[in-house]
Amino acid sequence: MSEHYFSQKPQSKSSPKTWNYQLRGKNYSFTSDIGVFSKNEIDFGTRLLVEAFTAPEVDGDILDLGCGYGPMGMTIADYLPDRQVVMADVNERALALAESNSKHNGIANVEFVQSDQFTNLEGRQFAAIVTNPPIRAGKKVVHGMFEGGKASLLKGGELWVVIQKKQGAPSAIEKLESLFGNCETVTRSKGYYILCAKNI
Repeated sequence: MSEHYFSQKPQSKSSPKTWNYQLRGKNYSFTSDIGVFSKNEIDFGTRLLVEAFTAPEVDGDILDLGCGYGPMGMTIADYLPDRQVVMADVNERALALAESNSKHNGIANVEFVQSDQFTNLEGRQFAAIVTNPPIRAGKKVVHGMFEGGKASLLKGGELWVVIQKKQGAPSAIEKLESLFGNCETVTRSKGYYILCAKNI
């Protein structure tokens, strides 16, 4: 069976790569690796979501679900220093990279949780959840993340999702509208949609 970036323990030989990248007008240094999503660069969808994200009106922590090596959660934590950002991923290699990247960039208001979706986050409630979901894991998994997100948001909290039109944006919008009763397309570019559903 081929290995995916949503494997818990990547078996591929580690071969880290470090580069600099600008997000929200600030330069960061990132290290990624084989067995981790978008190992060579910040993918376009993540960049679009990071740039579009705005702080939720409700107080509380923010969750980066499926954080990978951490560019989204780390940048949001830096942008919102008064918030705690929880970075969660099933992939242990990715989570270790997210932690080291945060330390290397001097970002302290972060927490790291190894979790398959919400399994190790039970009972926690968030003001916002951001996710670039693992499309290759299948629609059932992605929509399950939406369902878990709805259950894990504070009242007034927001679920932010990036998804390509060709990879299921229309069905994602439909699913979010059925769960939340609303779904805003915040922006779209090059076939990518940034969606925001509010837990009203």
